[in-house]
Amino acid sequence: MDQKSTKTLELPLILERLSGFAAFSASKELGSNLRPSAEYERVLRTQKETSEARYLLSVNSALTVGGAHDVRAQADAAQRGAVLDPIDYLDIKSTLISARNLKRALESSSSQTPLLTEQAEHINIVPGLVDAISKVLDDRGKVQDSASTKLSSIRRDLRIAKDRLSSKLQAMISDPKIILMLQEPIVTQRDGRFVIPLRAEFKGRIEAVIHDRSSSGATLFIEPIAVVNLNNQVRELELAERDEIHRILAELSSLVGDRADEIKETVEALATLDLTFAKAKYAESIQANEPILAAWNQGIPAHHPNSTLRLISARHPLLDPEGVVAIDLILDEEIFALVITGPNTGGKTVALKTTGLLVLMTQCGLHIPAESGSELSVFDGVYADIGDEQSIEQSLSTFSSHISNIIRIQSLASPRSLVLLDELGAGTDPQEGAALAKAILSQFLEQRITTIVATHYPEMKAFAHITSGVRNASVEFNLESLRPTYHLTIGLPGRSNALAIAERLGLGKAIVEKAKETLSPDDLRAESLLDEIHRQRDTTRDELQDARIAKDEAEGLREDLQEKLGQIEQERRQILENARLEGEARIEQLQEEILELRRRLARASQPLEVVEHISTEAVTLEGEFKEPIAVTKVDDASIVSELRLGDRVHIRSIDTVGVITELGTENAEVQVGRLRIRAKIDELTHPGKAEAQGGKVSSDLRNGALISSFSYDTPPLELDIRGRTIEGALEELEKRLDAAFLAGMPFVRIIHGKGTGKLRQAVRQELKNNAYVSSFKPGHQSEGGDGVTRVKLAIS
Repeated sequence: MDQKSTKTLELPLILERLSGFAAFSASKELGSNLRPSAEYERVLRTQKETSEARYLLSVNSALTVGGAHDVRAQADAAQRGAVLDPIDYLDIKSTLISARNLKRALESSSSQTPLLTEQAEHINIVPGLVDAISKVLDDRGKVQDSASTKLSSIRRDLRIAKDRLSSKLQAMISDPKIILMLQEPIVTQRDGRFVIPLRAEFKGRIEAVIHDRSSSGATLFIEPIAVVNLNNQVRELELAERDEIHRILAELSSLVGDRADEIKETVEALATLDLTFAKAKYAESIQANEPILAAWNQGIPAHHPNSTLRLISARHPLLDPEGVVAIDLILDEEIFALVITGPNTGGKTVALKTTGLLVLMTQCGLHIPAESGSELSVFDGVYADIGDEQSIEQSLSTFSSHISNIIRIQSLASPRSLVLLDELGAGTDPQEGAALAKAILSQFLEQRITTIVATHYPEMKAFAHITSGVRNASVEFNLESLRPTYHLTIGLPGRSNALAIAERLGLGKAIVEKAKETLSPDDLRAESLLDEIHRQRDTTRDELQDARIAKDEAEGLREDLQEKLGQIEQERRQILENARLEGEARIEQLQEEILELRRRLARASQPLEVVEHISTEAVTLEGEFKEPIAVTKVDDASIVSELRLGDRVHIRSIDTVGVITELGTENAEVQVGRLRIRAKIDELTHPGKAEAQGGKVSSDLRNGALISSFSYDTPPLELDIRGRTIEGALEELEKRLDAAFLAGMPFVRIIHGKGTGKLRQAVRQELKNNAYVSSFKPGHQSEGGDGVTRVKLAIS
C-alpha cells in the first residue's frame, strides 16, 4: 500500500488507538506496524478472526493474555549461553503460563473459533520448564533452598555459622568493659564482614582488624580477632552459596536456551492472538461491524473495473461519535466514479477520507464503523491526493505539488485500485483548472480505475451527468441556518448557494439581482431546477421518515395486542385447566362413594341396579373432563374444524399414527412414540378414515403404545436473565425457547439489561442461530429499550 496515502488518510492514528488495546509490548509492536493487505483470502481470514475474537470476548470477557511478556531477547541470550537474571526467568514462566491457559480456552471453543484455535497451534506448552523455574525461584525471584541439595546444605551451615558469630559479637557488645568503648552497642557489616563500632579514642584497646572509619573519624568499624575465624567461615559459606546459585541459574538458562525457538514462536503466536483480541476490543469501542468482502470476478466488463463500494451509515472513526454524521456511499454495477460537489466545510473531504480510511481498515482486518451489509472490494492500492486545512496534520500543498502527486498516482494505480482526489484542478485559473480536472478524470476512467473526486467546478457536474460510469453526488447546506448538514446525497449535483448565502447574510438585493443578470440564463434555469429537485427530495424524504415512524408505531401496537391476547389465552387455558382438575377430583370422589355403596349393597344382598345409572353418568362426566383443552391461536387464520388437540391421526407421508400435540392453520405437531413430527394439515386424517382409504395403522397404536393426549405447560412470556453469567443465561434462554415453542406461544420477551452489552450481544447471537426464532428486535422505550429483546417465534 502507498505509505504517503495511508498517512494522508490517517491510518497511523487508527493503529495507535488499536495498539492501546494490546496487552503486552510484542502485540503493541505488531499493531503499530500493521499494514493493509491486498490479498483477498488474507483479508477475509483476518476479518473472520476478528469476528471470532468478538464472539469469544462476548461469552468470556475475562479471556486475556495478561501476564505475557516479550521474552524473545532473553531466549536469544540464553541460547547464546548467557545466564539470565531471576526476573527474566519469572517473565518466561508467566508468559508460558498465560500461553497455556489461552490455548486451553481456545481449544475448548474450537467449534465456534476455528481460526483462532488454528493460531493457537503455534503456542508451545514447553513441558517441564515452568516446573523447573518454579522449583528454583520463588515469586519474588529469590533462589529457593530446594533448588539443589548442595544449596540447602550450604545455607543450613551458613545459618549456623552466622548464629555462632552473632552470639559471639552479642556477648562482646554486652560486656560492661567493652560497651563503654563502643559508639553504640550494635553489630553491623563492612565489606561483607561483621564488625562493631569502636570510638576512635579507644583504638588499640581491643585487638582487632579495622575495616572502615566514619566520615567524621570518630568511629572505627573493627572486627575483633576473636571472631575472625568465624567471620572467615561465614564469608566462605556465602561465596559457596553464590557459586552454587550461579551454577543453578546457569543450568536453568541452559534449559531455556534449549527451548528458545519454541519460546519465541509462542511469544509471536501470543502477540498475533492478542492483536486479534485488540481488534475485537477496538471494534466494540467504535460500534463497528464486519464488512462483506466482494471478490474480483474474472469476466470484467469493458466499461467497468468490477469494483464494489457500498458503505451504509459509515462514520469517520476519529471524529466525535456523538456529533459525526453518517454517510451512505454506494457505487453500483453501473458506476465506478463519483464527483462530489458542494460548499466549503460541507463534508466533501470527510467523505473522501471516510471512504479511504474504511477501505484501509478493512484490509487491515479491522471491522469498520458502518452498518451491517456494507460491502467492499479488496483493492491492490488506495491512493489519495488530499490537502486541506481541516486535516489533523496541516497540509501546505501547492498546485504544483498536487499535480506531481497525481502524476505519481497515475503511474502506480491499476484497475483494481481506489483513487481519491480532493479539489481536483484547484489552485490555478478556474477555466484552466476545470479543463484540467475533466482531462485527469477522463484518464482515470479510460484506465477503468475506481475514482472519487471532490470539486467546486460546475463544469464537473455536467461532465459527470453526461459521462458513462460517472455519477454526481453532493453535500447538503442548510440555507436557513447557513450551516452544512454533512449529509451526502448520491445522484444529485451540489448547488453553489453563493448568491443565496450572500443574500441571507444581508448583501443588498440589488447587488444580488445584478449578479444574477451576469449569469447565463441556462445556468439560472439549471440552478432553479436543481433547487426544485432538492426541495422535492427533502419533502419525499421527510414523508418517508414519517411513514417509517408510523409503521414502527403500528408494528409496536400490533405486537402489544398480540402480547395481550397471548396473556388472555394463557389465563383462559389456566382457568379451564384448574376447572378440569377440580372436576376430575370430584368425579374421583364420586366413584369412590359409588364403589363403597356397591360393596354395602352386595353385603346386604341388595340389587345393584339402583346405582348403575349413577355410575354411568359419572363415567360420562369423567370423559368430558378428561378432554384436553383446545388452544385458541392468536391470529386471524381460519380454525381447522375436523382436527382437535389430542386427536389420534394418521400421517399419510410416513404411514404411521400419532397424537396431535400442537395445531396450527397449516401445520400440526404429532407425537409418535417418543418422537415429535411436524406435518402439514392436509397430510393428516383420522385413523378410521385412513383405514377406509386403504391406509394402515401402525402396530404401536394397535398395541396401545402411544399415549392418548399430550399437553404442555405454557411458560411466562418474560425471561429475566439479568445478573447471570453468559453461559447460565444462554442455557436458560434455550430452555425457555423450547418451552415457548412447544406451548405454541407467538413470542417471548428477554430481559437482559444494558450494562456493558456483552450479555445482550451473546443473547442476540444465540437467537440468530436458534431454529425456533423467526425474528427479534430491541424492546420499546416503555419496556426498557435496548435492555430488552422481543423474540418472534417461528410458529404457524
